[in-house]
Amino acid sequence: MALTRHFKQTVVARVRREPAFGRHLLDEAATLLLNGEPAPARTILRDLVNATLGFESLAVETATPAKSLHRMLSARGNPGMEKLAAVFSALRRALGVRITVRVIKAA
Repeated sequence: MALTRHFKQTVVARVRREPAFGRHLLDEAATLLLNGEPAPARTILRDLVNATLGFESLAVETATPAKSLHRMLSARGNPGMEKLAAVFSALRRALGVRITVRVIKAA
């Protein structure tokens, strides 16, 4: 019998074991979103919610029903900017992250 587990369970376990990994995932989600790749960004955010706050706590923090949050962060979700900002803010606090934006001039 193979000793395997679902990829999402591995991500959740690693975020809980290594907080720096969670911070890197949040950074990656922001980078993907800013580079016009919202689908993988939503997937990463969903995994981070499962690994940190959970959807029920996130629902309380964002004043959004958990069911709506699940839909927003699904593969075909379409979160508005205000709700997406609230999700990032809640995750940022949960992971102890301060986000700064740097602009790098293209050569």
